Amino acid sequence: MKPISKYIVVRDIEEEIKTESGLILSGKDRESMRYAKAKVVAPGTEVKNIAKGDVVYYDKRQAFTMIVGEDPVTIIQERDVVVVE
Repeated sequence: MKPISKYIVVRDIEEEIKTESGLILSGKDRESMRYAKAKVVAPGTEVKNIAKGDVVYYDKRQAFTMIVGEDPVTIIQERDVVVVE
């Protein structure tokens, strides 16, 4: 799979989110958060600062999911990445 242009293929990372007081947020609470964490599967041909294997946070409102083989992957654009770990 080779994305073109500024598109990036990622796989979402499920993470346990705790509040400052130590409460663990439910799946519903996580869904209400605007940003998601994911691992880069393949960067597009014009993506410069993000490499395969990077962990990124992206704007979920701009992403879409598709099935490749049997696995769901998320497609985002480079401009929607807000943090690279």
